[in-house]
Amino acid sequence: MITPTDLAWQQADHDVFVATSQGEFAGFVTVDCSSHVVHDSHSRRIGSYSTLAAARQALVDATHPASRSRERLRRRILARRR
Repeated sequence: MITPTDLAWQQADHDVFVATSQGEFAGFVTVDCSSHVVHDSHSRRIGSYSTLAAARQALVDATHPASRSRERLRRRILARRR
């Protein structure tokens, strides 16, 4: 499980930010116009976010197992959007 303080971020290019954890590749964020697209350590897309901070947090959140209450909340929110 990764915490925000476990990640070290480096700007690899003007539109690419790379995260490492304990010296190992943890994921990356690419900037595409106004969205920030985050990928995990296997280059699987996690999602698109409006800010770099939100994208970085999404990488941390993707490493945490979902709790039951959090999963129920997510389902309720998605059900309202339909």
